[in-house]
Amino acid sequence: PANVRLRASASALRSIFGNLINNAVNYTPEGGTITVVWEETPEGGCLSVRDTGIGIDIAHIPRLTERFYRVDQGRSRDTGGTGLGLAIVKHALGRHQGRLSINSRLHEGSTFSAHFPRARISVS
Repeated sequence: PANVRLRASASALRSIFGNLINNAVNYTPEGGTITVVWEETPEGGCLSVRDTGIGIDIAHIPRLTERFYRVDQGRSRDTGGTGLGLAIVKHALGRHQGRLSINSRLHEGSTFSAHFPRARISVS
């Protein structure tokens, strides 16, 4: 919303939001849907990127933010990924006292959410 201000590094926000949205675009087949939503939460604020893409097996989710970790090497080659995007997101969020949450179901899509603490948000 136009009245919400997030106190954070502009370059870090570009990196966080850009990586999350780019991943959704790369892993959602043509005809799929990508939704970007900002919502206030009891803890602060959250930007979520939801897609109807290929999804991720639950066994891989705990490792997704490791540098160079890839669920499927072949698929990553096809999309041009380096395996660094989510590690960068996690690091940038940590520098802003935030966190990343990941929910996904194989063949149903994923939701990646960047959570920011209330101290970083102001509403005018």
